[in-house]
Amino acid sequence: MSSMNRREFLQMLAAASVAGAALDASPLLAAGNADAFYDVPKFGNVHVMHFTDCHAQLLPIWFREPNVNLGIGGALGKAPHLVGEHLLKAFDIKPGTRAAHAFTYLDFAQAARTYGQVGGFAHLATLVKRLRGQRPGALLLDGGDTWQGSATALWSKGQDMVDACKLLGVDMMSAHWEFTLGDKRVQEIVAKDLKGRIEFLAQNIKTTDFGDPVFAPYAMREMNGVQVAVIGQAFPYTPIANPRYMMADWTFGIQDENMQKMVDEVRAKGAKVVVVLSHNGMDVDLKMASRVTGIDAILGGHTHDGVPRPVIVKNNGGQTLVTNAGSNGKFLALLDFDVRGGKVQEFRYKLLPVFSKLLPADAGMATYIEKVRAPHKAKLEEKLAVSEGLLYRRGNFNGSWDQLILDAIMEVQGADIGFSPGFRWGTTILPGQAITFEHLMDQTAITYPYATITEMTGQQIKTILEDVGDNLFNPDPYYQQGGDMVRVGGLQYTCDPNAAMGSRITEMRLEGKVLEAGKKYRVAGWAPVAEGAQGEPVWDVVARYLRDRKTITPRRLNQPKLIGVKGNPGIA
Repeated sequence: MSSMNRREFLQMLAAASVAGAALDASPLLAAGNADAFYDVPKFGNVHVMHFTDCHAQLLPIWFREPNVNLGIGGALGKAPHLVGEHLLKAFDIKPGTRAAHAFTYLDFAQAARTYGQVGGFAHLATLVKRLRGQRPGALLLDGGDTWQGSATALWSKGQDMVDACKLLGVDMMSAHWEFTLGDKRVQEIVAKDLKGRIEFLAQNIKTTDFGDPVFAPYAMREMNGVQVAVIGQAFPYTPIANPRYMMADWTFGIQDENMQKMVDEVRAKGAKVVVVLSHNGMDVDLKMASRVTGIDAILGGHTHDGVPRPVIVKNNGGQTLVTNAGSNGKFLALLDFDVRGGKVQEFRYKLLPVFSKLLPADAGMATYIEKVRAPHKAKLEEKLAVSEGLLYRRGNFNGSWDQLILDAIMEVQGADIGFSPGFRWGTTILPGQAITFEHLMDQTAITYPYATITEMTGQQIKTILEDVGDNLFNPDPYYQQGGDMVRVGGLQYTCDPNAAMGSRITEMRLEGKVLEAGKKYRVAGWAPVAEGAQGEPVWDVVARYLRDRKTITPRRLNQPKLIGVKGNPGIA
């Protein structure tokens, strides 16, 4: 890759001067810094690149990492449950640097203005081509959550992302949110678009009637004389976290026994390297790595954790590397293996942040993106309001984007309480930035977007909070079903993440009054998973709220009072 051009260099200097000198801007002064930052010397003879959870973000974006990612039980104080300074210290990352900005929420708004936006498929394509040029035969793996998360992906039923991934050169993928396009649409894409180009892998999806595999469980490739197997693991709890009716004829699940069978099968076929392309979530992957033997690495996704180094898990067959490669196109992971004597001898791993200012846009991908967005440009760029504060999503309990959605659906629909799903996808907006319709869709673009009003008793509300809390904080990762805590508007409550199931939520109050178990309350929500649900799309509800106000003041987050988390390095 050539050094950045003069225009790009001047843009970087301008960004640095706007942000001030509090951050380490000195690396920006070296025109050759792009080459230095992405210079990863070739190692070994088996090479795998991995991205995951891009959530259909074709353009560079802002994305703030969480300041709350609590580890409970055996996960306390361990990756991925480290935030801020705790993460920097654990991975020896210097504060105030570009890497510190990539991996933490610290000084986010200022650092974002200094270092620029991240991701974007045109910039990702440049990095992929650079690494592939140094590593002939390298595989590019997509962990899933690729065809959902933007307006254009929703409107094209995933087609814009399917074509972008083909252009990017993806070799294999697994999935989760893809299934919310419906089983028929997924099978159509696999049969027509991906056939002969991209392997769609999922060892844990079978038919409900006879238990037949729906997709290929694995794929094998020879690389530099070494047989490499990649086994797919789709999100195990898709029919629980998302509407069951969208994939009614398929079963999912973790399925350790079948995973072990697949590992043994590919080893018997001559695989010297076995990689699992997983959408389990990192805690689940860590447990799986301790139980299933013969896996060299699990390249994981779903929980959106940007973890700089793999966790090495010992098991009865040796060891397994467990990784997680962030989200929103923000990172590209590179795993190099040195395979000699029929087995892995050593490895090198690098999780590379994709800084759009350091990586020139690939011309072919940039042209494609412009073309696919052109018919929707006016609608996407409609300015709904201006945000005075930082708007972000992510964190175990709430984010300012989530709070804005709650405030909107409660006011527009006249509700006492609001519930918003604990989705982990969604881009960030800096203070002073206009909120466009596209930004709103980044938070809400799903195939079941209905805004609802429901009469619920105090006991029903507690049951919902307890159920979601157990999904998030159950000490056994195999009972964690994805996502963060449901975001709550209007209602104050206390949460003890370490408590037993059914006992985590106490002190529920509405306007200072204790919630009554038998009394009914008017609750606004959206994204119902029940079949037949109806309602106005939530983006129309929130857009109306934003247009009416024109200026959005900084949000005051409705956070629960937490018990038993003092000293936990997963909370700032």
